[in-house]
Formats: sequence, structure tokens, C-alpha cells
Amino acid sequence: MAPAGALLLGYLLGAIPFGMILTALAGAGDLRSIGSGNIGATNVLRTGRKGLAAATLLLDLFKGWAAVWLAGLVFPGNELLAAAAVFLGHCYPIWLKFRGGKGVATFMGIALALHWPCALVYALLWLGLLATLRISSLAGMAAALSTPVTAAWFGRFDLVLLYLALALLTVWKHRQNIDRLMSGEEPRVGGSR
Repeated sequence: MAPAGALLLGYLLGAIPFGMILTALAGAGDLRSIGSGNIGATNVLRTGRKGLAAATLLLDLFKGWAAVWLAGLVFPGNELLAAAAVFLGHCYPIWLKFRGGKGVATFMGIALALHWPCALVYALLWLGLLATLRISSLAGMAAALSTPVTAAWFGRFDLVLLYLALALLTVWKHRQNIDRLMSGEEPRVGGSR
């Protein structure tokens, strides 16, 4: 029962759409009808509410961390299952017809809970690229793809396959962004395309 419990716990936490909840409570409308229609922090930023975007990012990060931490307390030994499930819950929440976020912040929360040095590299790469290139999708994908390499570098081979799967799913969720990057039409954070 413990593996099933960890999967359920992770999925239900991951499926909480914090971006939608916060924008609705703030009277900013349905987030799915704004910008890209995504429920993550980058799209919340398109509402012009930086505080809401920051809160969405932190809450999405927190749910990734919390799922792993809680699984360790309640279902010890099943933390990796909870990590996979919280990510899937965020990307494919059942109550939003499986149209969720892209997982960048939630992935960082997972990495923070499982092995903080990987999360540190993730954060530095993500924020560094975001600050220099101002392309959210590119920064997020690069940070995600760094995790299996970083885990292997630190000798955490138990995390490599999970991180690789989550990184590839992150890239898959960004496939429309990749098309826009290839055509030079991907918008920059705080600016024009």
C-alpha cells in the first residue's frame, strides 16, 4: 500500500493549480485565457502581477518539495515515486482535463528535497539564463536537462533515471516553445519577441 499511497499523495499535491487559484482570488480572471494559457508562474507574470507570479513559483516549488518530504515521513522508501507523481500531477491535473503546467518550478522543489546540491545547480542555471537571455522556456529546459548530469556528477546515480525522465517530460511540455525558439518568435520576459 505504501507505493500507492506515495503516488496518490504526490499526484494530489502536484495537481493543485496554484497559479489559477491565486489569479482567480486576485480577480485577474481565468489564467487559461491569458497569454499562453499555461497555469505556471511565467504566464501569471503576463497578468502584470509580479507578486502573484512570485507566489505561484514558490508554491509550485514548495509542492514538489513537500510531496517528497511527506512521502519520506509517511511512506519511507517511496520518495522517488512521490517525486514522479507530484511532477505528473502538476503537468497533468485531472480536474483541468490534464492540461497543467510545464513543471520547471515543481522540478526544482523535487530536486531540493532529494539532493540539495542538484537543486543549487538547477537554480543557478535557471536564474542565470533567465537573467541574461530573458527567455523563460530556454532557461527552464536547460535547468531541467542539467539535473541527470549533475546527479551523476555528485554520484547520485539513484536519481539519474528519475531526473532524466522528468527533464525529457519538461522538454516535451515545452515543444511549442521550441517551435517558437526555432522561428525566433519566442517572447522574452519583460520585453518583446
